[in-house]
Amino acid sequence: MIILPDIRQKFTDIKEQVEQKVFHPYLLKHIEMPVIDEDKLLILVSIMDRLELSYNEIKNYAMTTMLIQIALDTHEHISNAAVDEINRQLTVLAGDYYSGLYYKLLAESEDINMIRELSRGVKEVNQHKVSIYQKELDEIEKLMSSIKKIESSLLVKFSECFKVDLWNEFIINLFFFKRLLLEKNRFLETGSSFMFESMKDLIFTNKNLSIKKLSNNQQRDLLVICDRYLDSSKKFLINGISQLPYLNDMLEARITSIINEHQPFAKTLVEEG
Repeated sequence: MIILPDIRQKFTDIKEQVEQKVFHPYLLKHIEMPVIDEDKLLILVSIMDRLELSYNEIKNYAMTTMLIQIALDTHEHISNAAVDEINRQLTVLAGDYYSGLYYKLLAESEDINMIRELSRGVKEVNQHKVSIYQKELDEIEKLMSSIKKIESSLLVKFSECFKVDLWNEFIINLFFFKRLLLEKNRFLETGSSFMFESMKDLIFTNKNLSIKKLSNNQQRDLLVICDRYLDSSKKFLINGISQLPYLNDMLEARITSIINEHQPFAKTLVEEG
């Protein structure tokens, strides 16, 4: 009798194998440790766990998708002005290295459909990053839509490939919610944030005004807008969690934990006051 690993074992094993691929000793001496989004990995494993796939297939698909996600996330760090030129070049090479690992694994799988769908996801992510970085967007709603695409396009293409697109709206809102939380916390803790910088340029007429020079009221305006989108996604997630097919306990607990991280800024002010 063959005993298949449960969801926790699968997740842990695949995560360790992804780490072995990306934690290259030389690169880690010169660049920040690549971030592995464990929630995206858990979603991938959870989706495939209920499909008629072998454990090796689950592992290979999850690893390839995570490698290209890590490559995209690594390249995003290049825009950080605090990074010196040598580290910038190494970061570019690191992202290319992770991309190479991804293409190698996908080529070995010979899954043309998956290659095509993930390539579309990569293209979509990059298009929306360019739109934001080049300041091509003229509305907050368009900015938020682009952030949704950046955060979820790979997973959406992945679920469509396996014909389980019932997950899509939930995936979009979950990782949009996570990114908003991250950007909000960065802004509150450091006064700087990629997303809040973009919001500032869209809302305030003085485009040359530094984000660190905003008045208290201007900062509050940005936080209120962010909270409005957080609240909307939170409601969707709470309502949608009961409708996901075959939701395992590990994933449900993690989603609940993420949802509970959000505390509206207005409420924070009341409690602090």
